[in-house]
Amino acid sequence: MVHSRHLFHRRLFKSDEDCPLYLQKVSEQILRKCHGLPLAIIAISGLLANKEKTEHLWNQVKDSIGRALERNPNVKGMMKILSLSYFDLPLYLKTCLLYLSVYLEDSTIKKKGLIRRWIAEGFIHSEGRYTAYELGERCFNELLNRGLIQPGKTNIYGEVMSCRVHDTLLDFIISKSIEENFVTLLGVPILKIGNQSKGIRRLCLQGAVEGNSTILTAGLVLSHVRSFTMVRGLLEIHSFEEFRHLRVLDLMDCSELEDHHLENIVRLFQLRYLNVEGTKISKLPEQIGRLGCLEILDLSDTRVGELPASIVNLGKLMHLLVDHDVKFPDGIAKMQALETLGEVRVSIQPFDFLCGLGQLKNLRNLQLDLGLEVDFDTDDTDVVDEERNKAMVSSLCKLGTQNLRFLNIFEGSSLLQEPLCLPTLEKLIAWFSATLRVPTCVSSLKNLQQLRIEVEGVKHDDVCMLGALPSLLILHLLEKTESNEQTEKLRISGEVGFRFLTIFSYYASFKPVDLMFGAGSMPKLEKFVLDSLHVVEANCLNFGIENLPCLSTVKCIDVEGDDGIVEAVKTAMERGASTHPNHPSLLFER
Repeated sequence: MVHSRHLFHRRLFKSDEDCPLYLQKVSEQILRKCHGLPLAIIAISGLLANKEKTEHLWNQVKDSIGRALERNPNVKGMMKILSLSYFDLPLYLKTCLLYLSVYLEDSTIKKKGLIRRWIAEGFIHSEGRYTAYELGERCFNELLNRGLIQPGKTNIYGEVMSCRVHDTLLDFIISKSIEENFVTLLGVPILKIGNQSKGIRRLCLQGAVEGNSTILTAGLVLSHVRSFTMVRGLLEIHSFEEFRHLRVLDLMDCSELEDHHLENIVRLFQLRYLNVEGTKISKLPEQIGRLGCLEILDLSDTRVGELPASIVNLGKLMHLLVDHDVKFPDGIAKMQALETLGEVRVSIQPFDFLCGLGQLKNLRNLQLDLGLEVDFDTDDTDVVDEERNKAMVSSLCKLGTQNLRFLNIFEGSSLLQEPLCLPTLEKLIAWFSATLRVPTCVSSLKNLQQLRIEVEGVKHDDVCMLGALPSLLILHLLEKTESNEQTEKLRISGEVGFRFLTIFSYYASFKPVDLMFGAGSMPKLEKFVLDSLHVVEANCLNFGIENLPCLSTVKCIDVEGDDGIVEAVKTAMERGASTHPNHPSLLFER
């Protein structure tokens, strides 16, 4: 009962002590009705978290549970609990939840892919200054907060990147989907469907094995299908012409999908979403531009090397995902609806692409690979084309005064030295782009909330420049010094800023970490990560973490050095954490 109470209160209050006296009795009664089942506790606490904390409302929830779990604590009782959570959802969240029925049991569901499918299905629309994707993230987080989906992988910044669905909850979602004719599921172990009188609107072929996918779809009326998903298995549908009103086509990871299977998709004039990620597709139909309603196209991890010229006619395309070696045709400026574009290798693109990129006024998320194309027939592989570089800088500056929010660049150290003007940018992530110092253009990024940057050495002026960024919440600083030269000690004092920074990750390679937080430094910092910690002397062992008043987590990764010194660092960090008023959790990985 103690563990159940802790789980219940942790989701509703800051601690057990924060449960008001007037709710303690009804809390205990609810917990007894949950019979100690974690899923039931999570579901009910998620429901209560969205209601006012009044005794009357909580008693209503308690009475609604009834004696269901006492009669049958395994199946029927749990379904009663889940029904309460389901019917408490607003309509838009019910729809988003039911859509999870198209995923296989134990699947890891990527957040970005799920949200894009919600958008394509028409569940979520842009509203005011918020894009459809941003509102989709809100829906995803709300389902997380209600305990209806479980967090999967998180990135270093604590952002949930994927989710899972509990088996029992998935059974419930599937039963509701079938009951409401929301999704028609075929495959293994489901080998047949019921009455088609209502028509099939969303068809999901799951777990097909060789030789049976055509049989499963034989005899079905497909003309009303709006959404078709192939989950795992082989594709044996010879033509998509039967799907005359198809809007969503998801063929991700279909092992036998080949170019000829897509020949007729150009006749699917209502198609909004096409996903062929992880397939053997090597080219798109030349007339792909006929799909005037297409909004999302995912070609990631395919064999496509060049896009057809007609693709620039996709005037409603918002999200275009390609591998870094895909070449674009001329005319990118015509694709005015684009919000997401990546990953683009700049060196292989036509000059028209570099100039036209800056005219995409709605582009918010851009991923660029700025590595040079190696030409073994010339001796000029290291020479940067100045005209192309100027065109790229010009386009980025235009995007930066329009809607660009997220810029992810690979091997872009030379670009970062340019006078970039990106006032709208909120997130800048640079990989394999080590610069000598923090680029001066960073100081102008007044709206920047998240920064990942690699430098060869950090000076006091660099720290001051970063600390002065007024909106910075997350900083991932990599110091990649490869020489044995003495570098400045990294000292962060209360005078250098970082007023709102909540996450700080510091990576130091080929040098001992000499870092110290002074009094008043990073007053809002909650999470501190030391990556590739190299220790040679047992000095400054706790890095002054006692001066970080909001600290809740300290994580040390890939710790190197003499065993005795490493153990001394660990002991000092544990001592510092134990004496800190917040008693931050300490994770130590070697």
